[in-house]
Amino acid sequence: MTNYRTYFAFSSEPFAQDIPTDKLFPTPALKSTTERSLFAIKLGAVCVITGEVGAGKSTTLRYISSKLHPSNYKLIPVIASTGSTLEALRQIANSLDSDANSNSIARITKTIRSLVLEITQRKQTPVLVIDEANLLRLEVLAQLQTLGQFEHDSKPILPIILSGQNNLLDKLMYHTSRPIASRVVARSHLEGLDHTEMANYLKHHQEIAGVNNQLFADEAILAIHQGSGGLLRRANNLARGALIAATREKGKVVSAEHVRIASTEII
Repeated sequence: MTNYRTYFAFSSEPFAQDIPTDKLFPTPALKSTTERSLFAIKLGAVCVITGEVGAGKSTTLRYISSKLHPSNYKLIPVIASTGSTLEALRQIANSLDSDANSNSIARITKTIRSLVLEITQRKQTPVLVIDEANLLRLEVLAQLQTLGQFEHDSKPILPIILSGQNNLLDKLMYHTSRPIASRVVARSHLEGLDHTEMANYLKHHQEIAGVNNQLFADEAILAIHQGSGGLLRRANNLARGALIAATREKGKVVSAEHVRIASTEII
């Protein structure tokens, strides 16, 4: 069977997850979320990013990270889990290139604080970036506050970006989460694209992959928008699947029927 990239003369995968950050579709939400995050980082505070599964949270984090030059910032990326406080601290320590074999929360916390201080002494700003933060246990959220506070809490030197599904906000409302919640100075919620944005999104991704003529019929764009709810990950999957279906039928453009066929292949 002919590969859809060959059939439609794409120079690269149009709907890949690892598209370079300078080629990402510039949604208003991407710009505003980045501005809020950089503001929180400048203050040494906390930024919270929420959105449904597939709304583009991880891509947004990747874009924000690209704005933090490694000579000035030290990123500490962590993908959260439902594990214990000890496991979460070990993840953070490992992201700081430290072997955290201790079973003592106090000892690992001390190690992390020392490493954070070393980074600041090198004239860099450490930035803790936690994806899937909605999975964190309440006791872990409570512990995060202790990692970057110095001089009796008057000198916050570890800005934090928490990104996760909407129930992250619920967890931050708990009494035990109040210390970390009190440091939140910026919040962003990523929503699905509207119909016009979806049409521009599909066109943008065609063009960065080397195809300038419109491949998706208006009815197909509508079907992708409705089928995805405007969420980027599902839209990517539907668009890719519809291109494959169109290739099988040797169609010149992607139709709504091709999108329907694609929808039967994904969950």
